Amino acid sequence: MGSHADGDGCTGPDEYLMRASYALEGDDGCIAEARHHAVAFLDQAHADHHLRVSARARDLTQLVVSELVTNALKYAPGPVLMELRITARAVDVVVWDSEPTVPTARAADPDRIGQHGLEIVKAVTEDLFTEQEPVGKRITARLALSDDPGGHVTGQRPQ
Repeated sequence: MGSHADGDGCTGPDEYLMRASYALEGDDGCIAEARHHAVAFLDQAHADHHLRVSARARDLTQLVVSELVTNALKYAPGPVLMELRITARAVDVVVWDSEPTVPTARAADPDRIGQHGLEIVKAVTEDLFTEQEPVGKRITARLALSDDPGGHVTGQRPQ
């Protein structure tokens, strides 16, 4: 067997302890609703699995949810689905939309107004990847639950 997660002794550190899916309607309160789901999900993971979620991880999860859901609503017709998955060390924010075009972060430009969402998400996540689906695409962002012990501001591992 592989290594065990802190706490239960039964689950590997990269096995999902919890998953939850949400269909987002695209109305005015949709982004706030998605953030609310994310906070409730993290609170539930803490209560059920005794996972420590740093304040930074909680804030960054809400930020990533906001940015990914905003992009999906802005650029894709139809519904948006969000899935949250958590392991002993990280939370995944997964957003599916019907637009097949894979987004790319634009080059840094301090004079550009807006369109910095994907740059921000890339800067604060451990991993970010996009999968094209038979219909649309799925974007997954992974965030560490605890603060980076190396003190790296972005949360990314040093290269």
